Amino acid sequence: MPTRREFLHHGTTGAAALSTLALPLDLLHAARPDVASTATSDAWDVRWPARLTGRHKAVFDVAEIESGYGVWRASAWAGQYRDVLKATTAQISPVIVLRHNAIVLAMQQSFWDKYSLGKSKSVTHPLTQQPTESNPALLDETTGIPAPFSGSALHKQIARGVVALACDLALQDMIDMVVATGTAEAAARKECIAALVPGVILQPSGVFAAVLAQEAGCAYVRSS
Repeated sequence: MPTRREFLHHGTTGAAALSTLALPLDLLHAARPDVASTATSDAWDVRWPARLTGRHKAVFDVAEIESGYGVWRASAWAGQYRDVLKATTAQISPVIVLRHNAIVLAMQQSFWDKYSLGKSKSVTHPLTQQPTESNPALLDETTGIPAPFSGSALHKQIARGVVALACDLALQDMIDMVVATGTAEAAARKECIAALVPGVILQPSGVFAAVLAQEAGCAYVRSS
């Protein structure tokens, strides 16, 4: 795995293609059928493998926060395949699995603010490497991230049709944190599920998600 400096330096050329990944509006909604139905219950949605129709498939296993680089790497890979192999958007099917310590990357900024996740998890900014209170996976041009890296934000990738999955076992850490504030278990679980970034699909575990993606033809990438 490259160092942060190497990743930012060598990823620039391939990542330059990220700006071309956006889909036309008429294709956008067809590519992201689950975005409008963010997980709000314990029912497991395992329909997402049917969306992996591209010739080039890869699952990015993100287990650590690492300034959000695990999420960025999925976007850089897609950009490099477009740039080097001239693959089209339809030919590329990335899957991002957020599990273990990286479950915090699946949470909306409002949840980060409410529970001070940046401070408690010692999160650093992906470019400055300074402490940050922001979810690094959600940083984009509106928060000062320059192109082409601004296109790597988790919500930007989801909008392009990337499948993003979250580990329910790891989510229990978030639930326990909420319970510690005096909230009942059931209410805490409901709050945490509702706080997932829109479009992130909750799975029984990150391992379950990673294996199911591989069974659907994805190459496995340890992304953080």
